[in-house]
Amino acid sequence: MMPADPREMFKQKKVCVLVPTYNNERTLGKVLSSLLAFTNQIIVVNDGSTDSTLTVLQQFPQINLVSYPQNKGKGYALRTGFRHAVKSGYDYAITIDSDGQHFADDLHKFLTKLEDHPAAIIIGARNMDQASVPGKSSFGHKFSNFWFWFETGLTMSDTQSGYRLYPVKLLNNTNFITRKFEFEIEVLVMSAWRGIEITEVPVRVYYADKENRVSHFRPFKDFTRISILNTFLVIIALLYIKPRDFFRGLKKKNSGKRSMINSSIHLKRIGQKPVP
Repeated sequence: MMPADPREMFKQKKVCVLVPTYNNERTLGKVLSSLLAFTNQIIVVNDGSTDSTLTVLQQFPQINLVSYPQNKGKGYALRTGFRHAVKSGYDYAITIDSDGQHFADDLHKFLTKLEDHPAAIIIGARNMDQASVPGKSSFGHKFSNFWFWFETGLTMSDTQSGYRLYPVKLLNNTNFITRKFEFEIEVLVMSAWRGIEITEVPVRVYYADKENRVSHFRPFKDFTRISILNTFLVIIALLYIKPRDFFRGLKKKNSGKRSMINSSIHLKRIGQKPVP
């Protein structure tokens, strides 16, 4: 259930909703109206739209708008939104796509999860087994989950979901390199490598029929970019991250053994028997 006063919870937790948008004139207004039922703390990043997006946004003067003339990619829009959120005093940002596939009344799931995981990235995990999921989304979902596991050792059910809560203040000093759709993979892997917790909550998803579906994902170009990123991340994982984690684990294990030995010696000196 949504908290009795979600607006107050958004304020107390310093959470905003971040909406990156590019040429989603048909769905953007409905998405913003649904969000405003729960909070006014909304940042929209207009990523160089060439349709009537700006006209739609003029109907919502209460939102915080960041806009630039040239399309630079979803990753760039998200990174811009993160910086703007931190400058505006927010600690967290819930990102939601502007194509209407996410539901605003799932926002409470992130707020509730945040209570017990205040330093985590929280992914809104979709049900990818439903019949309306496009084939390219289903393939990309499995592809992404596998490589994320290989690079981090973590198992997540939906590493491609754009419905997420980010601890933007915690991520503020991380240097990211990607600008397109692959950013949503990079931010998860880089965060996991830094030791930032990543968890999930179940969310609903709506896919319009093929004739009315608006997607800016270009299967060949974007899968290629994602594959290049994963190749780069795998190399780093094999040459640095996995050896680093191995030696850290070894050091921790040896440190634990030394602590037990020192405790035993101390107990013997004071005439007590160590607990078996």
